[in-house]
Order: sequence, then structure tokens, then C-alpha cells
Amino acid sequence: MNENRKILQRMDELISVAKRSFNLGLQTNAGGNLSVRLDNSDSIIIKPSGIGLNECSRDNLQIVHLDGTIEPSSYRPSKDLGFHLDLYRIRDDIQAIVHYHSPWATGYACAGLPIPCLTVQTIEKIGRIPLIPLSPQGGPQTEREISPVFRDLKVMAAMLANHGTIGVGKSLMSAQYLAEIIEETAHIAFVRDTLLAARNIPSADLPKYGTSAEAGQTGK
Repeated sequence: MNENRKILQRMDELISVAKRSFNLGLQTNAGGNLSVRLDNSDSIIIKPSGIGLNECSRDNLQIVHLDGTIEPSSYRPSKDLGFHLDLYRIRDDIQAIVHYHSPWATGYACAGLPIPCLTVQTIEKIGRIPLIPLSPQGGPQTEREISPVFRDLKVMAAMLANHGTIGVGKSLMSAQYLAEIIEETAHIAFVRDTLLAARNIPSADLPKYGTSAEAGQTGK
């Protein structure tokens, strides 16, 4: 497969994931962004600013080199391009990034509340979801706030206070699945907390392990 075909393949992959996110209601309007690293590892494909997930096409996606150089494009770069590029620079294992303003998760982020890993799935797949505060000036998070958190190789997802969520992975779908799990978990957390409050129950037990195999190692 020649290089142009590989680029088009990655574009089509990004378009498919973008439309999936729109159809799932993870992101409306032109907000959010997602990117994928090209095989040469020195450049990425990313959704530009002002383009909705449902409108992504081969004609409007941008190719950006890790040094920040943008291939000729009539579209403005994503406002979050800086943190995308920096995450690729600091971690070779990151091949794709998704960032959405999904309603349930962002509701928690706007309340300044971390989403707890309530289910065995979140413990197994994510482990923990750090909550990254706004920039010192009160603006959206940049690489200055985000990259230090992701230097921990165990961190695969995070919440951005008053902003949204980030999922990273070895493929677009693996990063996408994390974004979906975060949104699902936020919804579950809200239902759980509402039920506990309605019944005046102070707390509920949480699982310690994500798989039966891990749990089976207890005491050995």
C-alpha cells in the first residue's frame, strides 16, 4: 500500500469514528476533535476548527506534522491542536486521541467532580480518570496542564474541568471506546448517586478488581 492510500485509509477511519460519535450524541455542533497518527509517526490527521463531526470528509481533514507545520489547508486548525501534538511527542504508545464535550461526563467536569471508576469494566479498561483543572488564567486546558498528567503511562483517559474528556489509545477505536466508557460511567454514577441520596444511603461498595483472574490472585 503506497503512502497516499495509507493516508486516505486513516482519513476514512477518522471519518467513521467521528460519525459514530455524532450518532451516539457524544458531541454536537462543531466542538470536540479527534486525531490519528500516520504510519511515519511524524505527522497526524486531525479535524479542523469549525467542522462538525458529522461533516468530516477527506476534503476538510488536516495533515499536521509534529513540529506544528500544517499542510496547505483552507481551514483553521483546531484550538486544541497544541495538546494533541504534545501528547504524541511525549508518548510513542499514543496513536490516536479523541476529545469530546459529552454531556454526562462534562456535567461532572463542570461540577469539579471526578468520575469514579464504579464498574469492573472501568477499573479494567481505565483504572482512574484524573480531573485536570482549568489553566491558571481560567481558560481551557492546554498542553501545559494536560501533558504532565499523561506522562504517567498508565493514564489513558482524563477529564478536563469545565471542558470535556480525553481518551487516547493505540488506535482510533481503542481511544473512542474509552470516551464511550467514560460517558457511560458518568451516567451510571449520576443514577447511583441519585438512588443513594433518595434512600439516605451514604455510600456503596466499589469493586477492587476488573477481572475475576485479578480477584483470584487475592491472598496468594
